[in-house]
Amino acid sequence: MNVYDKIKELADGIQSDLVACRRDFHKYAETGWLEMRTSSIIARKLTDMGYEVLTGDQVCKKDARMGVPSDEVLEEQYQRAVNQGADPEFVQRTKGGMTGVIGILRCGEGPTVAMRFDIDALGVIEETDPSHLPAREGFGSVNPGFMHACGHDGHATIGLGVARVLMAIRDQLHGTVKLIFQPAEEGVRGAKAIVENGHLDGVQYLIGSHITDKKPDDPATVIPGSYGSLATSKYDVVFHGKSAHAGGSPHLGKNVMLAVATAVLNLYAIPRHGKGQTRVNVGTVHAGSGRNVIADEAKMEIEVRGETTELNQYMTNYAVSILENSAKMHGCTCDLRLMGAANSLSSDVELAERVARVCREKLDMPVSETLRSKSGGSEDVSYMMNRVQEQGGQATFMRVLTPEAGPGHNRRFDFDEQVLSNAVKIFCGVVYDIMG
Repeated sequence: MNVYDKIKELADGIQSDLVACRRDFHKYAETGWLEMRTSSIIARKLTDMGYEVLTGDQVCKKDARMGVPSDEVLEEQYQRAVNQGADPEFVQRTKGGMTGVIGILRCGEGPTVAMRFDIDALGVIEETDPSHLPAREGFGSVNPGFMHACGHDGHATIGLGVARVLMAIRDQLHGTVKLIFQPAEEGVRGAKAIVENGHLDGVQYLIGSHITDKKPDDPATVIPGSYGSLATSKYDVVFHGKSAHAGGSPHLGKNVMLAVATAVLNLYAIPRHGKGQTRVNVGTVHAGSGRNVIADEAKMEIEVRGETTELNQYMTNYAVSILENSAKMHGCTCDLRLMGAANSLSSDVELAERVARVCREKLDMPVSETLRSKSGGSEDVSYMMNRVQEQGGQATFMRVLTPEAGPGHNRRFDFDEQVLSNAVKIFCGVVYDIMG
């Protein structure tokens, strides 16, 4: 039996285990920097397989994390993770939101191949109607307001399946495998902290993926690459003013409501750029305490995006200037906190073509006619891809195709679990083609 046939046999043989693992992660959904139970279980499984395992602050650079919840929330969710069956040894290393895991398999001389699997859920209330498979089969989220509504429970499971198959064929591999289980992808908050800890330095190949909807009659299993995802910067902005009586002494106040209104109108008035797509959105504004009180504090959540990293920087610079000067114009101040960011990404054609060739010729898996799909969203795997590409390496972000029951980030989201073993085959086949 050749190695590719062995990979297919191994992946098919663990499909039921993959389904069980995915459903466990789905049931105990955890959002960004709170993936404490999830991280501990991944670390335990990798350790038991024989991987060198990095956890805690070995994974993410602590002060490079963005959008970390409050200490109170972190402690509350830590206790919940413990109560919901987290691994006792590894969960301790996640305290303070130090989530994420890296598994390393060293197979002598050869290239270093990294794979990225995101692991966080979303702040979505899951559908409870029996027409929703997780509800009907008893693995709907038991954590109110948290749901795996984008397939990262599947991604984490695929990563563990890849680990299992690669360990079984390790004698056929030459080089180093890095399996990166990334926290806080939603809100594009986690990848930068991993890159800044040096984990992509010296990596020659990086492969990432996302499960993506397809029509039931579409035979394709994968789109080998992506391009065009928007770079983005996401800010929380707090305006500070001075309260006063709105009737008796409005002149003594510094009204943040005026500063916020000025900022909102002018953010949407940023001139769009002639070299590509640009976006701005004010998502939330919270301000004021009563109709007869000059408001002295307001919080705003905004984001900007650009078709390229440079266009996003144009939008960011313009937005920051508007925010600071809108506050100053009305005698107020403002504090800006970067809550998430991503660069633009573009898969290397050579590596995308390699994925296509391996799938067609070695794994007998149909490939999309589109080599690289265009993405309108943002993805922080871009930080990892950019780092590898800056060093002369190759990177691709695949779309592994599967029928989905609802759109991503929707309470009815679900996917056909056959994609789990399909994705394991693709990752392992490409790794063997590089390292065999």
